[in-house]
Amino acid sequence: MRFQALMILSATLTLLPTVLGDAVQAENPAHVQQLLETRVCVNCDLAGADLSGEHLIGVDLRGANLSGANLIATNLEGADLTGANLQGANLTEAFLTNAVLNEANLNGIDLTRARMYHAQVQGASMNNITLTDAEVYGTGISVGGE
Repeated sequence: MRFQALMILSATLTLLPTVLGDAVQAENPAHVQQLLETRVCVNCDLAGADLSGEHLIGVDLRGANLSGANLIATNLEGADLTGANLQGANLTEAFLTNAVLNEANLNGIDLTRARMYHAQVQGASMNNITLTDAEVYGTGISVGGE
């Protein structure tokens, strides 16, 4: 009896990461399709979405939830992300030239080797950003100080 209980517990613990892994990726597939087809996805739920390598030049993502999204090497030139939630998103090697990130949540984003020229970030929250080897010019992001 005790052996059976241990076997059930073991099987449950083995499957738990698979079940939880599906629950963590919360993006709405219809919203991902809408973004890719229409290039407009205002207030969309794209949390955890894999948009790596996509060419999202000039897209309208105002108020979208992109928290935890994979945006590695994504081209977001001229994209409007006003008020978007990008908390914890991975923007490694992303292109953000002329992107509008006003009032956006940029806390915990990874901008390693990203290129951000003349992006607008007025009123954006920017705590714990990773800027390793990033090229940030003409953009209101500064390092250090109180």
